[in-house]
Amino acid sequence: MKLIYAVIRNDNEEDVVDSLMQSGFAVTKLASTGGFLRRGNTTLMIATEDERVDACIEIIRHQCGKRQDITVHMPYVSGTSSSTYMTIPTKVEVGGAIIMVANLERFEKD
Repeated sequence: MKLIYAVIRNDNEEDVVDSLMQSGFAVTKLASTGGFLRRGNTTLMIATEDERVDACIEIIRHQCGKRQDITVHMPYVSGTSSSTYMTIPTKVEVGGAIIMVANLERFEKD
């Protein structure tokens, strides 16, 4: 068995989880934060048989396609007032997923 960790954007969480569950995968969701934009993420944990790993990853990739987004970056300089700076809209690529697969020694479900 394998344990798949998938870190996805909160925007994709509902579609990914629904698609995985429709395909017979059991999913556990954890709220997480990190990355360049410091926006909320969801970390999914999926235990599955070795032969279903590729199918699971394909579902995640399909639902988490990359796209362009605009974020507002506020420069930070220590000891100065933030009111003296203008915000700068910046185009960034968002979406996708970080996927890790680990061997799972034991899995029990009651």
